[in-house]
Amino acid sequence: MTHDIIQGVEHGTRGRRILVSHNKIAEKAIRLLNQHDIDVFFSPPYDPSEVVAKRAAELEIDGLMVRQGRINAEVIAASPKLKVIAKHGVGVDNVDIAAAAKLGIPVLRAMGSNSRAVAEHTIALALSLIKEVLPLDRAVKRGEWPKPTFTGKDVLGATIGLIGYGGIGRETARMAEALGMEVVVHDPFAPEAAEADGFVSIGDIDAMLPSVDVLSIHCPLTATTRNLIDARRLGMMKKSAVLVNTARGGIINEADLAQALAGGTIAGAALDSFATEPPPADSPLWTLDTLIATPHIGGVTYGSADAMAVIAAQHIISVLDGNPPDQRSIATPTELSA
Repeated sequence: MTHDIIQGVEHGTRGRRILVSHNKIAEKAIRLLNQHDIDVFFSPPYDPSEVVAKRAAELEIDGLMVRQGRINAEVIAASPKLKVIAKHGVGVDNVDIAAAAKLGIPVLRAMGSNSRAVAEHTIALALSLIKEVLPLDRAVKRGEWPKPTFTGKDVLGATIGLIGYGGIGRETARMAEALGMEVVVHDPFAPEAAEADGFVSIGDIDAMLPSVDVLSIHCPLTATTRNLIDARRLGMMKKSAVLVNTARGGIINEADLAQALAGGTIAGAALDSFATEPPPADSPLWTLDTLIATPHIGGVTYGSADAMAVIAAQHIISVLDGNPPDQRSIATPTELSA
């Protein structure tokens, strides 16, 4: 059974309850939860944390499924019955994992659920940049006809550099290779994985940057990777190179990127995630014709949405049934995203 918040505080027979930080999840996940005596309540996306905490307290939730909005210590401590937090996806930078760990509440990710979808979005953005789709579109719509002076770039033979080689990085590498691109990878935690798949592994980001035509980000946001791509590293790239981020905002220094694009340091960038979401309306990035922006939807497809919701539901059911959390999916306090 699903409820809005008003229905959720009505009196009656109480089953186990979870709160979803969004206004919907896949119907098959709701049915699965209901079959295990778990009622599903919703909280609008991006509601302030204090509002979500109040709802969690009123409902005395047993579980929390996180889609959007910030889940801070106040939210996590709001219900004394809370036993599990499951992410509708894999990135957990919007969850205070340390606060959950202090209370013994596992934070579980839907590993592998959206790898294909995000990789497809990555390649779509990269191709749009390489082929200059948006500038050409704008020119034609302005009544211009740049055909006599335009020569496009080739995808065949271009080098794509991937920072991070988890599930999404691996899918992106396979798609890029199928397009005829050369793939190089930097991932200090999985160099053997890239090499086993037949790709070049480079231990030093700085050594990789001058050779790539596309730089694509697929690593977690951590204290180490925050502002990983800054003015210095942007300056090491080719002027013809483009940058794609479908991972997490904060990995790229957005102020430095805006200056690099404005000054022609690199040819273009595409961002699906931002340091603050939604990003500010007055961001200097919005004035740049060489930037493509999408609203953190790379992993949001019909197939991935079903998979994320069902896997998250399975995590919740398992923990509420008294089983130990899946250790492969648990997020640790030192990990901001995945």
